[in-house]
Amino acid sequence: MKVLFATYPMAFHTPGGGEIQLLAYHKHLPAHGVDVTLFDPWNPRFLEHDVVHFFSCVGGSVHFCNFVKQLGLPLVVSSSLWVTEETKHLYPIGEIHHQFSLADRVVANSDIECETLARVFDLPREKFVTVLNGVENTFYEKVSPDLFRSHFDLHEKFVLNVGNIEPRKNQLQLVRAMKSMPELKLVLIGHERDTAYARACRDEGGDQVIYLGPLPHDSELLRSAYAACDVFCLPSTLETPGLAALEAYAAGCRAAITEVGSTKEYFGTRVEYLDPADTDSIARAIRDAAKADVKPQTDSARQQLNWQNVVQPLQSIYSSLTTK
Repeated sequence: MKVLFATYPMAFHTPGGGEIQLLAYHKHLPAHGVDVTLFDPWNPRFLEHDVVHFFSCVGGSVHFCNFVKQLGLPLVVSSSLWVTEETKHLYPIGEIHHQFSLADRVVANSDIECETLARVFDLPREKFVTVLNGVENTFYEKVSPDLFRSHFDLHEKFVLNVGNIEPRKNQLQLVRAMKSMPELKLVLIGHERDTAYARACRDEGGDQVIYLGPLPHDSELLRSAYAACDVFCLPSTLETPGLAALEAYAAGCRAAITEVGSTKEYFGTRVEYLDPADTDSIARAIRDAAKADVKPQTDSARQQLNWQNVVQPLQSIYSSLTTK
């Protein structure tokens, strides 16, 4: 089984969860008998593959997907999209509908995401399939918080946010919520996907905000950051469910997470939830999380969200499209 992976051209300029997911699939699918090639526009080799898997529905993606279908190849699309009737006006909804219509399967990261996409786009529910997001086993391994603290000379208590700095990740509301907790620093780790927004976060946060830029995803420093923080906070306007949140959960962080998206399907009652539009709600969730007991990870939870196991359904999805 040979599968060609592709995404929009700018995706890895400021890689986020969708790009980490793509690379995790690429790393772990060979163990399930799937040979993955990353698309090279200078040597595309479409017809050497059994299936094409496209990641994202960013504007313009439909053209690539349409070409794949013109070649007669099965097409899988990873949506990474949380959209509702109330928010669909924010998206190029007609173009995304066309892209999903072209796809033989649309992979979402939760059942609620599948159901919502099918309803909003008025497409058959069976077109949408769930493949959970996952984490590498290293995030379950204990690492010293001292590594992070000594490397950055950071000895105060702090709230940690990991993610690209952009309006969807809602760091500016987090900055405002943190003003009611001046005893805590706010540490931001991630690419500046929106430079003006990132500047606004730093300007409004002043000395309370420490922006460290991006850290390599496989960095021990990143795992040490999770170990060192007092609370991990992901106040995004939507998440499906947020790879950083899964990593923080695996690392055993006390966590305050957005209630919008598929987060509750993953975390149940194990984190504190917040309304991303309400600074008081964000602050309250952080305070509640700081007082919560940290529960050790069970082996079953570790197995459920391990990338090696998470990717297994993809092999069946690809196979079902090549045996028709």
